[in-house]
Amino acid sequence: MTDHSEDDLDTDSTGRGSAESVLTDLDPTESVPFVLGGRPHRSLKGTMSLLALLAFTMLPVRGLYRGTGSSLEEGFMLVFPKLVQQGKVPNVDFLHLYGTGSLNVLAGWYWVFGYTLEAQRTFGLLQHLLIIFGLYALTRAWGRIAAVGAGIVAALLIMTPIGLSALAWHGAVGMALWAVVFAVRARTTAARSDWLVAGLIGGFALSFRPDMAIAISIAFVGATWAQRRQAAVPLIGAGIVGLIPMWIHLIVAGPGPVIEGLIIDPVFNLRAGRELPTPPSFDRVDGALQAIAEGNPPWWNLPALAPNHQLFFWFFAVFAIAIAVPVAAWRNVGNRNPQQRGVLIAAGLLGLGLLPQALQRPDSTHLAWVAVVSWPLLIVVIVDLIRTRVPQQRAALHAAPLAAVASLLALLLVVAPFYTYRTYLLHTRVAVGNLPLPFLVERDGRRFWFSDPIVTNAFNDLIPELDAISDPGDRLIVGTADLSRTVYNDVSIYFLFPELEPGTFFIEMDPGLADAEGSGLAEDIAEADFLVLTNVWAGWVEPNESVTRQSQEHNQAVADNFCLRAQFEDNLVLLFERCEGGGGISGADVAGTYPTIPVPEPAPTG
Repeated sequence: MTDHSEDDLDTDSTGRGSAESVLTDLDPTESVPFVLGGRPHRSLKGTMSLLALLAFTMLPVRGLYRGTGSSLEEGFMLVFPKLVQQGKVPNVDFLHLYGTGSLNVLAGWYWVFGYTLEAQRTFGLLQHLLIIFGLYALTRAWGRIAAVGAGIVAALLIMTPIGLSALAWHGAVGMALWAVVFAVRARTTAARSDWLVAGLIGGFALSFRPDMAIAISIAFVGATWAQRRQAAVPLIGAGIVGLIPMWIHLIVAGPGPVIEGLIIDPVFNLRAGRELPTPPSFDRVDGALQAIAEGNPPWWNLPALAPNHQLFFWFFAVFAIAIAVPVAAWRNVGNRNPQQRGVLIAAGLLGLGLLPQALQRPDSTHLAWVAVVSWPLLIVVIVDLIRTRVPQQRAALHAAPLAAVASLLALLLVVAPFYTYRTYLLHTRVAVGNLPLPFLVERDGRRFWFSDPIVTNAFNDLIPELDAISDPGDRLIVGTADLSRTVYNDVSIYFLFPELEPGTFFIEMDPGLADAEGSGLAEDIAEADFLVLTNVWAGWVEPNESVTRQSQEHNQAVADNFCLRAQFEDNLVLLFERCEGGGGISGADVAGTYPTIPVPEPAPTG
């Protein structure tokens, strides 16, 4: 992430004589970038560039630390690593749909820095910076202006969808980008150490998200094809070493649970209840979380397309750009030099390989997760196109990247301002004190932020009640009030009560998994001590199988074994306590205000 002095042009022992050709299209005062074989070296211009990018990235961070969290996703990135610390095994003791690498790293992180929301979000911030500066390092081959612009676009895309949550996806993308940096660098240096580092980082990225195997593999093929004989052994060997967390997990958990948890459940069992129309619907917002957010959207006073129209057009733009970048590199559009072309081919193929994420669920979050690689790279494609049409004068060399960055920022402003600029502005306003904080739920120094004051009041009222009747080691299950529709889950409650034992395999609840007949959830309920069931997500409506009620055996297990102890904010949050013979009612039977939106009954069969 650092720059180099002009002396590197003559003293780089691994790239002697090639530096002049590397910089053919750059300002002659520029130095050889790290990705093209240059050595890290401080310079005033480099330091100013990095500080400018860091300033833009950090501006909303204070607001993001105290922003509304995703109660499910951010919740399980708090709870799962804690269970790993206790010796629990993913896919055996609890459902986990991704690799174990991120859980292992976070378990160590919490051991060092404490089990807090702030520690988790700090780790998430570091993963975001890994992505942002990875793209800076790749696009640095086109000069500092282009690189800073690419980093700014990346920040708008990666810091806005889900805040600072330390999700495995962000860590995997960040490491994949740096694996490509070292793989492309090795083309120039021919250093075995660079191949080894690339393979090691790439393998470790797959231990976070094994589903990125295609993206990382084709990126490596693009980076190493010209030197495949020299690169294959160190790259593959180091990749196998980087996957050590997964090899250990296979041994500990066993192949059966791992295959079911990482392949069968997410690819087959979960898909019908989570997939969204492709392309997104033009007349409505399909994703439930996006629809809820648009019910009370942040301030935005500029002309803009409707949110559903933004998602529709953004979907096609994401696919067009992901395809266009590697195609432009392959066909050498803009006549870039071979070193730059190698960078763009490898990085563009990585972005292309991420497209399945957008296909399976094209909501704003997944579109941003895919666009974060390809869209910053489009800047350098535009730079090359401009430079082929403008005389190579000093002014043109600086104007091209400025025009390219402005073009990309304008495209984002037209196509997806609500999911980039608006969210960035919201957290920046919170950071500088221009907006009040969201609503806090806190217990014994552990805190979680919510956007709805009614939900916050319900959870704050729940805490002393559950405190009074529970003892450390009691088994707690958190779920939906109607357990025949496990559409989402407030996993953050487990985080607030770490002394209670999660009483079910389905800490993360998903449609088609926890609510399926014979899933084992009913048996878990029968052995639990307390249930916290919520109607927070009772209005969840998406054009998929999540609206269909599944097995009633889980609700029946509640009625047979538990009595309603208390309800908060009418029936928004329900606390059940084990009682002899049961109370005869489940969370789905409790009268009150919720659910607020009728849910279709399943169609008759047979």
